[in-house]
Amino acid sequence: MKVSVPLENGYLADQYSKYAAKNQRDANGPIISFPITVQDLPTNTKTWGLTLLDFDAVPVSGFPWIHWLATNISATTTQLPANASRNLATQFVQGKNSLASPFIDNTDQLATERYTGPTPPDKTHLYQLTVYALDKKLALTNGYWLNEFYHAIQNHILAEAQIDLPSRA
Repeated sequence: MKVSVPLENGYLADQYSKYAAKNQRDANGPIISFPITVQDLPTNTKTWGLTLLDFDAVPVSGFPWIHWLATNISATTTQLPANASRNLATQFVQGKNSLASPFIDNTDQLATERYTGPTPPDKTHLYQLTVYALDKKLALTNGYWLNEFYHAIQNHILAEAQIDLPSRA
């Protein structure tokens, strides 16, 4: 299984990250999710899911920052276009990102349960995108937490692929 995301000059494109134009962001940062292509899903794949995590955020925030969680993406969907997090939100299930933390005053469901783009404050960060090919549709609903996803995928992962996406500070 392979996963790919287009990069510009070796980095996540500006429209998906810290340097997004004003109309491509909200008060929390970039909102346009980047395109993703998956290839060579195992034959028995029913759905796939993804996590986008920033482990380079640990020294800054004290924990890995969750930027995007999505699952129950049909195995027949091998490409998510740009802005799928918002434009195709009814076609798959999305979990809570780190903006949903009780330590952050944010009740905007669009902000907390969709893609929130990289805004590295200190240096270039590597954003870890992991895609999981799954043998079933998960019993998760919008607003699930990362730990719920990890519990749900146990014994249902057919394959996984991971890439690091650099985003400049």
